[in-house]
Amino acid sequence: MSFINEILMLASIFVFFGALVGFFRFFGKAGIYAWTVICTIAANIEVLILVHAFGMDTTLGNVLFASSFLATDIMSELYGKKEANRCVKIGIAANIAFILISQSWFLYLPAGDDTMSGPIRTVFSNTPRVMLSSLFAYVVCEIYDVWAYHFIWSKTEKMTGDKRRFLWLRNNGSTLVSQLINVVVFNMLAFFGVFPASVLVQILIFGYLIFIATSLVDTPFLYLARKIAEKHPELLDK
Repeated sequence: MSFINEILMLASIFVFFGALVGFFRFFGKAGIYAWTVICTIAANIEVLILVHAFGMDTTLGNVLFASSFLATDIMSELYGKKEANRCVKIGIAANIAFILISQSWFLYLPAGDDTMSGPIRTVFSNTPRVMLSSLFAYVVCEIYDVWAYHFIWSKTEKMTGDKRRFLWLRNNGSTLVSQLINVVVFNMLAFFGVFPASVLVQILIFGYLIFIATSLVDTPFLYLARKIAEKHPELLDK
């Protein structure tokens, strides 16, 4: 029995989260913005692919999209609530721009010798529903995530008098709920009527299990980003 999907999925968690931290290390705040654009667009393309892993059917895109929550948490921790919300707005703008751009391709009449317009149309003809569903879910869950992160932060700081403590709590406390909102809202809007009910239930269950895992695993990367910022304070000025 091949476990290639499971191996790739587990590896992608560390690759994507590590890449985000790498973007931050080399480009500062701009790197986080750039990663947000990359993951929100790419995740909405690969979510069209259904794979079988860990005994269930699931769509791709969950891990990559989960990195957008780490992006806003890093932004919240290092740059504040205003910049975290700006990160969300950039993700929204990127989604809208990509929907408009990808749909404009179909206004052209392909040449007689064209071989790519058909496959591209097959992929991106489903994009509006998927991306609009993702856009709505993204707006709701990311706004909640930023709010919850700072709400928990204010409570723990008031309780302990220490602003640095309980990073793991504000990270997981905000992300676990926002990911639940995301997986339910997005999949119901994007795939209701597309997949059989049994498959959709598997997608919902497995999708949230992935998000639980990624929420727990992303905490060390958030600590790493904070440590990098402390070692390289110039990044906070970028």
